[in-house]
Amino acid sequence: MCFRYSVLLITSRVELTNLKCIPLDEKFAAFDYCRIKSVNRSFKYLSLKIKLLQVPITNISVNVSLLKRLNGYKPFLYNITFDACKFMSSKNKNPLINYFYSFIAEHSNLNHSCPYIHDLIVDKVSIEFLNHQLTEILPFPEGDYAAYTSWYAYGKNRADVQVYLSKT
Repeated sequence: MCFRYSVLLITSRVELTNLKCIPLDEKFAAFDYCRIKSVNRSFKYLSLKIKLLQVPITNISVNVSLLKRLNGYKPFLYNITFDACKFMSSKNKNPLINYFYSFIAEHSNLNHSCPYIHDLIVDKVSIEFLNHQLTEILPFPEGDYAAYTSWYAYGKNRADVQVYLSKT
């Protein structure tokens, strides 16, 4: 008796489709740049820089919402608000928040606790890195997604950043 096995390798890909940075209090902070840069057909990355106009900042909260496109963008899995200063100074980090933070941790200067006295930079988060996070670390089903983040300082919403991507 002879058996033949065939192995089918299925890979999924993540594609950045849009990035929106919305300053809500231009006396507090302003975006120097907010862009998706395409180096060639297969290499894209996102970068943003926000200039803080009222430093030092000692009180920051962040709301992260994950949405999936189903006749418009609808809530999908997570909508969490956390104290960023406590999170950054904590030794026991919340695993869910840490997962979202891992998307920018190696690519930003947000890697210390409060106060923040400098511009905030997220630099060259590559599509390959996002693909790894969304297919191998925590696999997501295929579809169009949006991650909405709202950044609060002293209880007031100061800026929103929205990242749109597609997973095939």
